[in-house]
Amino acid sequence: MKRDEAKLLREIQRNARMGRKVIDALNGKVDDDDMALQLARQAVKYSEIQNRAADKMIEGHVEPYKENALEDMKLLSGIHTNTLFNTSTSHIAELAIQDSSRGLTQMWKAMNMTQASNGFGVELARELMDFEEKNIEQLKKYL
Repeated sequence: MKRDEAKLLREIQRNARMGRKVIDALNGKVDDDDMALQLARQAVKYSEIQNRAADKMIEGHVEPYKENALEDMKLLSGIHTNTLFNTSTSHIAELAIQDSSRGLTQMWKAMNMTQASNGFGVELARELMDFEEKNIEQLKKYL
């Protein structure tokens, strides 16, 4: 497996993992059942994408993304701080939209920084970016 492809797959893993972490942190704060279901579906898709990237890396004998405890702590503390006084459905949707937008931006950066122009990593990155765009559109109705 090429180095750029491995870097892109690691970024896909990281991005999908962070999306799932955000949803896990928000889940206990969601009062709207429809939104909770929407977020649960998103979490499943994030896990699926993360696992597909990991499987491809294992197949290519490349070390997968390693979790970063500091990054997790920073993310979770930010979410808890942002929801300390406001757990309205609209605010939760806004936080989820911000996370999807951030993920989309990070994936564009990763795509632009790699020389991979085709292959599994690029296809999966595009799938993740399409998924993030759909998440944003679906969450707008909760604002």
